[in-house]
Amino acid sequence: MPVYRDEAVVLRTQKLGEADRIVTLLTRHNGKVRAVAKGVRRTGSKFGARLEPFMVADVQLYEGRSLDVITQAESLGSYGAQITADYPSYTAASAMVETADKLTESEGSLQQYLLLVGALRSLSRHEHGASLTLDSYLLRALSMAGWAPSFQDCSRCGAVGPHSAVVVQLGGVVCADCAPPGAPRLDAPTITLLGALLTGDWDYAKASPNQTQAQATGVVAAYTQWHLERGLRSLEHVSR
Repeated sequence: MPVYRDEAVVLRTQKLGEADRIVTLLTRHNGKVRAVAKGVRRTGSKFGARLEPFMVADVQLYEGRSLDVITQAESLGSYGAQITADYPSYTAASAMVETADKLTESEGSLQQYLLLVGALRSLSRHEHGASLTLDSYLLRALSMAGWAPSFQDCSRCGAVGPHSAVVVQLGGVVCADCAPPGAPRLDAPTITLLGALLTGDWDYAKASPNQTQAQATGVVAAYTQWHLERGLRSLEHVSR
């Protein structure tokens, strides 16, 4: 059977039999892969800890009939322990890997892989607040999937901004002519923060007041749930 090797981040796992696991991986070059890791639940497993959620590993697999089989795993990024030790980071990471799982349902993406690995690394190092890191990740991941929001010009007609009305169903801010009756309006600092999260302006994001961050989080959550039709189950558990 063909053998191949790739870098991968572990999205989720599930038990199989008495000692095995099915591991869902987002790989660098082969998209999303579901594979069996045999014997990893035994105490003496050589690479069980390397195949836990949020871990990044260099894996060797061979192609099976229905599921591939993992034969080797070498750790590249041991982010799992640091993330799971901090509840806000753990809940944010759970929402990230669920998002990546949904966005790569039909095909993989190198950009999605790199974005997820970078976000998990940032969480494990506590470089930014967990909530800000998650919001930035969600906006960027959706943009890569073809749902880039606009927080400057009107997302419907392109009228030059700034605008204050935000309609997630229309793709972001909209001008007065395009805004439906009763459309919610946000203050300028919140809209600027949303743009900063999308572009990675961390100095501005971290300096924003808590209330502004909370308002931006609500918009990001609504935008994410709208475009991911089945929604994110883990998002409701995120520690804000």
